[in-house]
Parts: sequence; C-alpha cells; structure tokens
Amino acid sequence: FSSSVWAVMAELEVEAPDIIRLVLQFCAENNLSRTLQTLQEESHVSLNTVDSLDNFVQDIHNGNWDNVVRAVSRVSLPSEKLMLLYDQIVVEMIELRELDVARVLLRDSPALQLLKNNNAARYLKLEGLLNKTFFDVREAYPDSTKDKRRQQIAQALSTEVQVVPPSRLLTLLNYAVKWQQFQGLLPSGRKFDIFRGQAPVKYDIVERYPTEQYRTIKFGSKSHAEVARFSADGQYFATGSVDGFVEVWDYETGRLRKDLKYQEQDHMMMHDESVLCLSFSRDSEML
Repeated sequence: FSSSVWAVMAELEVEAPDIIRLVLQFCAENNLSRTLQTLQEESHVSLNTVDSLDNFVQDIHNGNWDNVVRAVSRVSLPSEKLMLLYDQIVVEMIELRELDVARVLLRDSPALQLLKNNNAARYLKLEGLLNKTFFDVREAYPDSTKDKRRQQIAQALSTEVQVVPPSRLLTLLNYAVKWQQFQGLLPSGRKFDIFRGQAPVKYDIVERYPTEQYRTIKFGSKSHAEVARFSADGQYFATGSVDGFVEVWDYETGRLRKDLKYQEQDHMMMHDESVLCLSFSRDSEML
C-alpha cells in the first residue's frame, strides 16, 4: 500500500451506533425479536431498514397495512408521521367495517393515544366515524382522497427508512478474517473460532494417552529437533533443531507452513547454536 492509502485507513473511524445497527440487523434476520426490541430500547438506536423500499412503498399504496405495520415495528418514526399512518389505518378499517380492529387501535395504539393528547379534535372525529352506522367518504376525506392520503404517507415514511445489504455483520467479519489470512496472521483453509480468536479445539470427553502415530515430520540426516511447542491458540507448531533452525509446521500435513511468507521464500529463522527451548506468548503472536 502507498502511504496515502494507509493515511486514509488511519483516519477511518467506526461509530458505535453503526455497530449496534449491525447487531440489530443480525437479530432481525434471525427472528430474535425480544433481543431486537430490548437492544433498541436500551441503546436508543433503531435499525430503520426495510428489505425493499419499492415493496414498502407499494404496500402503502395498496393498503397492505399488515406488511406496513410489521415493517415499521423496528423503525423509529417521528411522532407526527406515526400518527398520520395509524390515523389512515383506522379510517380504512372503518371503511372495511372492521370496527373491532379500529376500536382496538383507537384504544390501545400508542400512536393514537398520542394523537388523543396532541390533537383531541382529530381523535374525536375518528371516534365519530367509528360510531356511525355507515361510512361517509366525504367526512373521512374532506379535502383529499384515499389514494392521495396513501401517497402522502408513502412519501413521508420512505424518507425515514433505508435499504442495506443482508447479513452485514457476518460479511464484515468474513472480510476481516480473510484480511488477516492475507497478512499471514491466520492460516488459510481451516476452521477458525472467531469468538475465541483461535483455531477450534476438540476436547475428548475422557482424556486418553496417545496410542498411534498421527503425523511424521522429517528432518535432514544431520539434524534433529531438540524442542517442539504448540502455540496457545493451536494455530502453530514450532520446532528448534540441533543445527540452529527454528521452523513452523502444519502439524496436520507434516510440512512447513507456507502461509508464512518468509518460510515460503526459504528465508528461515536460524541461530548459530542449537535451539534447546521455545516458548510462545500467551496471545500466540510472538515466538
């Protein structure tokens, strides 16, 4: 990389609310509805995304209110727009003579309770429509039409939501792991425990002593290993030889690790005397 590229990367900052939104998206995609709601309430950060903006707007235009309400349940909307939406839903429920649904919404919906407190005249008008034995279109839409009201709501709500690619959290984690593999910090082509930051370790239910040879590592005719060590994370197996060589092996194949660039280029670690002791740091970053 050029110095200018590194300068740009050094200036890049990730904001905490964006991290929370990644977790919120993960919760939404995996049907963790209670976790999603709790995290939004405690963090005061909302997901504010829909799967498709076109479908969201089309649902409003077509009056598919079940889909709209489901979509806005994980979106933080301004009070005015939320009251506008539920006002229209109640009017259309009355028109369809779904009076019980309209009555429940009027009584229990937080948006319409807010309307009752902020605009009592409009709330009373909705109650009046509900209590009539017939639906009066002119009273329901004195200065507009149903289609125009839907268009107004679609325009208002579409500015509050956004569309993002799916599974952003897993995608970014995958990119990060691949970048570490590219830098030679992680082995390629293996499973990796991203939570523990190391290769997954298999534990026997009952500890048993070894009964068979797993792999053979061959040294030169005039060399032999004086010491061998696994790293704490299980990623590396290193040996120190009588001729001063320090080598890192792929213990599953018995061959030198070629994802370490210096070994791939035959630039080996070597001492003037025999290597009698090796030790990894606890984080397995240093030998």
